[in-house]
Amino acid sequence: MLGYLLARAGVKVMVLEKHEDFFRDFRGDTIHPSTMEVLAELGILEQFLALPHDEMRFARMNLEGKLYPVADFSTLETRCKFMAFIPQWDFLNFLSAEGKKYPSFDLRMGHEATDVIFDDERIVGVRVQTPAGEMEVRADLVVGTDGRHSIIREKAGLQTESFGVPIDVLWMRIAKPPNPPENTLGYFKNGQFMVLINRKDYYQGGFLIPKGGFEEIKAEGLDAFRKKIVSIAPFLESTVHEIDDWEKVKLLTVMIDRLKQWYRPGLLCIGDAAHAMSPAGGVGINLAIQDAVATANILVAKLRSGTVGDPDLAAVQERREPPTKTIQGLQVRLHQVIINVRPGNARRVILFVNVLRFLPFLRKRIARFIGLGPQPEHVSNDLFEHA
Repeated sequence: MLGYLLARAGVKVMVLEKHEDFFRDFRGDTIHPSTMEVLAELGILEQFLALPHDEMRFARMNLEGKLYPVADFSTLETRCKFMAFIPQWDFLNFLSAEGKKYPSFDLRMGHEATDVIFDDERIVGVRVQTPAGEMEVRADLVVGTDGRHSIIREKAGLQTESFGVPIDVLWMRIAKPPNPPENTLGYFKNGQFMVLINRKDYYQGGFLIPKGGFEEIKAEGLDAFRKKIVSIAPFLESTVHEIDDWEKVKLLTVMIDRLKQWYRPGLLCIGDAAHAMSPAGGVGINLAIQDAVATANILVAKLRSGTVGDPDLAAVQERREPPTKTIQGLQVRLHQVIINVRPGNARRVILFVNVLRFLPFLRKRIARFIGLGPQPEHVSNDLFEHA
């Protein structure tokens, strides 16, 4: 997204992607109303919505077998009053195709940044492993967007602050049964919590477990694990048998961390490279997109002139750190609530969600927080193609 925005503004950009394609099973398929608002401001929303996708206008939770409304996106003051669900590889292919319409956008697939290049204290480029061997790329600014296990931030020596997370998530593919129920994101029963993301003919399932508890679950056996899934979502009984090997169950070690300083001379980190998010609320993608928009808004003029300095990079952190802190703080508290719920003591959770049934203004507030975030970004006029 950042590469596309800057190229559109006339800034020469090279985007390095270590894989040969985007076709991998990403864990986040949510495109938030705020992201679609950005696409509308860029004039490419109609093309995006032409891609196969699902829409969710009302978020619901299934608690102990009963359905409860949680968030009402239909009330948002945005063009798209819904959450869109689309495989992330389709979204990435869409953005890269749009970027390639601009001559200053250079996407290099199969190119992995492995180290940064210093000139005294300033970072002036990266070392890149390519199909043809190693190469160096020099730039006025390096932006680390390589995720929660960022090589860029590690090689640059940026320090992180980590926050305790008591859960991990097991991700798996579960075929849809005939006549599935209406889309419901979260299922809670018997002290267990599971997320099901609709992917047309199958679900992407996320099963919450205590931190470090995967080995114990494996020791209990696949049959016991399948029974846990069915106890939460009984309609999966006819298809859950397809999980017949632990290789089909992937562990996501959940972490929440944040760089103390997102930059140093010649380098900026954004997205998960600057702040790893929990999957709670599915807000990580939205936060990263908002980071990209703010970065482009703040830096485009300086990048055109080649005069980006530390105060400019600090301005990005100053803009985006407050909403990051807000969301991460709420995620930490939410994890504590979830992990402490046990069979028989879920009354407080059910009571809270039941209150939402009778207080529609709270459902609107939750929808705004999830769908837009605490500080949505908008595209500056400076980001339109620079003559």
